[in-house]
Amino acid sequence: MCWMCDHPGSTYQDTLDHVRGLMLHNGWAVQYVERSGVRPAYAYTVGLTEHGLPELVATGLPPPRAAALLNRGARHVLLDGPLPAPGDVLRLTEVPILEVVRVAHPDAHLDTALALFGPGIRALQLVWADERGRWPWHPGFRASRGGQPVLGRRATDS
Repeated sequence: MCWMCDHPGSTYQDTLDHVRGLMLHNGWAVQYVERSGVRPAYAYTVGLTEHGLPELVATGLPPPRAAALLNRGARHVLLDGPLPAPGDVLRLTEVPILEVVRVAHPDAHLDTALALFGPGIRALQLVWADERGRWPWHPGFRASRGGQPVLGRRATDS
């Protein structure tokens, strides 16, 4: 459930203050957006922008898996570097194999980051392979209901 849902009577500004506190404590926060109708759930980091980095996005995962993937990805870009480029394949510990895709319109998906940092935010999607190593653009990809939308063009499709 979302922070505002868990704190009835809170305002959007209270939520932004909470996220700022998480960013100060951890270096970033993870914002989860619940599934709505046919739109699958997604999650994204908030705070990497303050380090001069793009925010990270994951789609089609339940909250614990999305948070684990994004936290591992954020640790990688902040501590292990270098910043992956679109088209790079990442093999990080504790998460599935990932391909990096530049998010075409971060302002359409990352509301909290947009509210905190303005319209210049950038984002990279960490697209995950299923348990058989198949990507969402391959036949036979297995994902939860709604799939794993890719929010930009693959570097190899350009």
